[in-house]
Amino acid sequence: MASSIQELDATVQAFYSSGPGEQQKQAQATLNQFKENPDAWLMVDKILQDAQYPQTKFLGLQVLDNVIMTRWKVLPREQCQGIRNFVVQFIIQMSSSDESLRKERALINKLNLVLVSILKQEWPHNWPTFINEIISSCHSSLPICENNMAILRLLSEEVFDFSAEQMTSTKTRQLKQSMCDEFTSIYNLCSEILRTATQPSLIKATLETLLRFLNWIPLGFIFETPPTGISLLETLRSRFLEVPEFRNVTLKCLTEVGGLQTEQQYNEKLIAMFTDTMTTISTVIPLSLDLKATYASSNSRDQEFVQNLALFLTNFFSNHLSIIENLPNPDFLVHGHFYLIRISQIDDREIFKICLEYWTKLVCDLYDEMQQLPITDLNPLVNMNTMSGLSNGGAAHPSQMAGYPLRKNKYGEVLTNLRQVMIEKMVRPEEVLIVENDEGEIVREFVKESDTIQLYKTTRECLVFLTHLDVVDTETIMSDKLSKQVDGSEWSWANCNTLCWAIGSISGAMNEETEKRFLVTVIKDLLGLTEQKRGKDNKAVVASNIMYIVGQYPRFLKAHWKFLKTVVNKLFEFMHETHEGVQDMACDTFIKIANKCKRHFVLTQPGESEPFIDEIVRNMRKITCDLSPQQVHTFYEACGYMISAQGQKTLQERLIGDLMGLPNQAWDAIIQSAHQDPNILQDSETIKVVGNIMKTNVSACSSVGSYFYPQIGKIYLDMLTMYRASSQLIDEAVQRDGNIATKMPKVRGLRTIKKEILKLISTYVDKADDLEMVHERLVPDLLQAVLLDYQNNVPDAREAEVLNVMTTIIKKLQGLMTKDVPGILGAVFECTLDMINKDFSEYPEHRVEFFKLLREINLRCFPALLQLDQRQFKFVIDSCMWASKHDNRLVEGEGLNMCHELVSNMSETDAEISGPFFQNFYTTILQDVFFVLTDSDHKAGFKYQSVLLAQMFYFVGSGKLSNSPIYTSDMAPAGTSNKEFLQNFVGNLLVNAFPNLTPAQIQKFISDLFDQANDINRFKLTLRDFLIQLKEFAGDNAELFIEDRENAAKEAKVQERERAMKVGGLLKPSEIDDDEL
Repeated sequence: MASSIQELDATVQAFYSSGPGEQQKQAQATLNQFKENPDAWLMVDKILQDAQYPQTKFLGLQVLDNVIMTRWKVLPREQCQGIRNFVVQFIIQMSSSDESLRKERALINKLNLVLVSILKQEWPHNWPTFINEIISSCHSSLPICENNMAILRLLSEEVFDFSAEQMTSTKTRQLKQSMCDEFTSIYNLCSEILRTATQPSLIKATLETLLRFLNWIPLGFIFETPPTGISLLETLRSRFLEVPEFRNVTLKCLTEVGGLQTEQQYNEKLIAMFTDTMTTISTVIPLSLDLKATYASSNSRDQEFVQNLALFLTNFFSNHLSIIENLPNPDFLVHGHFYLIRISQIDDREIFKICLEYWTKLVCDLYDEMQQLPITDLNPLVNMNTMSGLSNGGAAHPSQMAGYPLRKNKYGEVLTNLRQVMIEKMVRPEEVLIVENDEGEIVREFVKESDTIQLYKTTRECLVFLTHLDVVDTETIMSDKLSKQVDGSEWSWANCNTLCWAIGSISGAMNEETEKRFLVTVIKDLLGLTEQKRGKDNKAVVASNIMYIVGQYPRFLKAHWKFLKTVVNKLFEFMHETHEGVQDMACDTFIKIANKCKRHFVLTQPGESEPFIDEIVRNMRKITCDLSPQQVHTFYEACGYMISAQGQKTLQERLIGDLMGLPNQAWDAIIQSAHQDPNILQDSETIKVVGNIMKTNVSACSSVGSYFYPQIGKIYLDMLTMYRASSQLIDEAVQRDGNIATKMPKVRGLRTIKKEILKLISTYVDKADDLEMVHERLVPDLLQAVLLDYQNNVPDAREAEVLNVMTTIIKKLQGLMTKDVPGILGAVFECTLDMINKDFSEYPEHRVEFFKLLREINLRCFPALLQLDQRQFKFVIDSCMWASKHDNRLVEGEGLNMCHELVSNMSETDAEISGPFFQNFYTTILQDVFFVLTDSDHKAGFKYQSVLLAQMFYFVGSGKLSNSPIYTSDMAPAGTSNKEFLQNFVGNLLVNAFPNLTPAQIQKFISDLFDQANDINRFKLTLRDFLIQLKEFAGDNAELFIEDRENAAKEAKVQERERAMKVGGLLKPSEIDDDEL
């Protein structure tokens, strides 16, 4: 540790001032040593008073903050009191003048955070007078008052915003209650400042603090008029909203109020707040102002104001729209929404997302109201039309709703403008692969942005509801915009794209008749546009839009065979277009149409002499001659979907034979040549061709499915011979050139052949129906070909795909494989374990596949594990625990899940099997689970750790394991109950690991674990509270709550799909089962 402040200053300066190098490394090592010294905090007072370098003072506060969070409860009271007094005095000293407050702002902010850390430990029980003290000190000087506001803001944030993940649930409750109990005096202080203060920085600090209070204080403080005669709301609006310096934070405060859930008694106050605020806003931003044009040239403060206005309007309307809708004067409702229309037009994605969320909610609510209409009350003729429209999910004609007093009627003009905005702002769908880059070129897009995909989904949803609200208006707007593309008056890549993306996005929202009329016009106009436009970029843009639209309307294509055939032939044309991305998109659209309309390709359609699939297969070489190998594979997969729809077995087998004709010719020729010249596989071109043939088989098999057996049977034995031959050549190359050979192009090509052969088998088995046949005809030859080969390969030449194919077979065949498992484990277990047990990162694919395989064996063929000898079985348990210590979430999850399932399986076996297992492994597993549970690097595994721990405590607590001890003779006296042993064992484990915890804390924790072991949610809460108490878990504990968020998201997704299924067009065609289209 540095012996003087000067030395520490010099070390810190060396760390921050010197560039990367030895000096900086040395300084970092010294500073780490200083931070880890348990007595370093004793120097903090001198550091803050004497250090010359600012970063040294921050280091001192960092050390002090760490002591407060991790060792406060074990420090003597007088030391705690001393730290507290020192921090308070130092803050007062630093904030006693305006000059000091401005100059030392960063240091004071850090000191404030340290004070809040102390408050979380001390207040209210050891420091009940804190609030009174801070309010009293406000009257000593304005700078101190301003900083006290910052302290109160931080305290509110810690207690009400961040507490869930950083404090125990009990402590959080106590602090919230204390804050509420003392709020009157805090409110009076804020109110006095806002009424009388003139210093801008103090007013701003108070408004920012108030902003943090508004979401939790009693509503009376906000809405009631105090004895002084002016309410808080009125003060905010009349005194600060128009002042440029305060209007942003003031509007944020009003937004917070607008988002509150209130009783009816406050409706008049809310209406007054809204109308007065909008009146003031209209003087700052007139409704007639073109915000889209002015926003780009505005300064950052004005841009922030526009964003805050969007938040104010969307927040208020989301919570209190009905009271504004019911006003006698509709102007405020309409003007408020027109402000949102103007803001939505701005070219700023974040602002658009704010508006979009509200617009989607609004149009969804208006649609829901429309759905409540009593259809039977309509006149008979309208009733027939409406029912036919609703039966296929399409939008009803607006004339059918005309006589009803619907809320949507209040928004007619707003919704028309909103349709324009949504079409113009339509986001690129993920199916569109051709984009305009920053240089204005049309290129192939390779990276999918999840943010763009999500924004597309929401924009699309909004437009679907808008179409249901008035399908005629939507069609009219789209048709007008399309005609302006054709006549060139609005032609641009961006305009053409957004319009076509919008047209594609409302698939299913129109009824079939409207959809047919509309689409025929759209596609004819776009086909005409491809002929009319000159230049490859222009043609590529229109081509991509045609392909996107036709891919979105399978219902239309199914009902119009001639159109379907025309579209597919157009796609075949595009497959010869060499502009970047066009061929990819043509193949992607083809496979989408093939999947959704597959039956239509295998039937002989009216006016045709044969099914279209026959023509496609016959002309395959001509159609695909300009495609890359990957694109050809997509083409084969597409044809496979069509063939899977052919119900007659003989016709289907003939089609499979025809489809695979070209690759089979090449395969047969290579096999024939190999018999005459075994060295043929030394040729790089042959290796590439074989790899490609196997990939083609994989693609076709993935879509044909279990019917692909005739093709598999035809090439199976030759394929396994090819596998062995490839493997032998790899071995020879490794023996000749060493491990580096596995990275050479020729050997990598041979490895591709092996991988694709394994992938083909895996794909087929996964789809297979006749499991007995698979087990009898495919499995024996496969095991013979790959297992010994895997075992004998050098580690770098072993294929992780071998483990994957074994996992697939065991998962599919289940008990049929039990007798084969010992042989599989004998070949792959120890040699793979030896590859991955040196560290946590080498051979990542083998690592994941290895643990997946073990887990499947345990799940599907558990009796096979019981046949292992003691040494092998111990290896399995060790592997589970080794997996649980990985920072790869997938591996960690597999290990903990397998352990949980293994323990469950064992608990159901006979006592002579389960007894020795629990006696030898219970404490080992428990110890390892506690190790990862309390290691902050493994927070992400909390979900699995807690389930496994709950199970283990439940088994002991419920007496399920009472027939045999869970300890060996050297761990406890004979006759000790399992529960007593477990209490002592866990108690000692935790006392030794965490000396900062008291024995009483640990005993309470263990007792709660036993009590709550059969209630997993309460069990997890107890674990979380315990972990947050540990010094290792100071800081961000969001990952402990990840399961709650995942479950909520999963539940929301299910509900979302159920809702979407009821609204025509909300689900994309690709998300709907074929039979539902």
